[in-house]
Amino acid sequence: MCVTCGCGVGEVKIKGEQAHTHDHVHPDGSSHSHDHPHDHAHTHDHADSDAHLHSHDETPAHAHAPGVTPKRMVQIEQDILAKNNAYAQANRQNLAERGIFALNLVSSPGSGKTTLLCKTIALLGQQAVAVIEGDQQTSQDADRIRATGAQAIQINTGKGCHLDAHMVGHAMEQLKLEDESLLMIENVGNLVCPAAFDLGEAHKVVILSVTEGEDKPIKYPDMFRAASLMLLNKIDLLPHLNYDVDAAIGFARRVNPGIHVIELSATSGEGMDEWLAFLRDGVSQASADRQQTVDGLKARIAHLEARLQAQA
Repeated sequence: MCVTCGCGVGEVKIKGEQAHTHDHVHPDGSSHSHDHPHDHAHTHDHADSDAHLHSHDETPAHAHAPGVTPKRMVQIEQDILAKNNAYAQANRQNLAERGIFALNLVSSPGSGKTTLLCKTIALLGQQAVAVIEGDQQTSQDADRIRATGAQAIQINTGKGCHLDAHMVGHAMEQLKLEDESLLMIENVGNLVCPAAFDLGEAHKVVILSVTEGEDKPIKYPDMFRAASLMLLNKIDLLPHLNYDVDAAIGFARRVNPGIHVIELSATSGEGMDEWLAFLRDGVSQASADRQQTVDGLKARIAHLEARLQAQA
């Protein structure tokens, strides 16, 4: 269930290439094991507006239930986000332990996310990259990513308007993620609901194309406030448009003064060097953080061993 619009009752499918078995740990510490193909129906329970649990394959009569007090709605939203955040924290810990740099790419439909990803993967060369694709239907974007030689898995959310950390955790289990690699999560095209859902990523990256309005950041402030980086895409089209770049950046910094902005075009290649440098720096930092953790554990073990020897 989405805390913003109440959607999420559709069937979620994660589409890959082969069967697998995995255990999934819930926030309460319980786990379950199941065998299923990569193309599978994925159901899980969320608290709904009547304070009972339902799975994604049930359809409520209303997204916003009449008769529920604002206080109760706030509690339901908090419960949903708390459950998601527990999954997100598990994802984040898993990624950190393996030195994987993960990004959550968010935008409205048609901003050029998939084209940008394909060009990025090609330019990164030998850098190990995996992609999680989120769309309501079809696997066309994942197919495009696989054509570049990178790993990709498709999550179809059905009626759902965003990815959540639970879905992403399952997808991560199915991908053969390499240590110290790059994971890019292409969220469902939507500038509203994905803002509220942490997936365990290092950064949210919002993509705004110059074929959209300059005022998108102030129309959808939660998303631009949640993002660390804004990619202003399709700048090769600027000569053919009446688009105010300074205004777009100014609106973004009005809602998020610290947001970093890169102007680029996946078609012409302009600005791609800065974007690639951001990705390489992120992978390097994730790798360094992992090594620091490993060194810290080794030092702790050595210290404990020395104390034991001294007491012997």
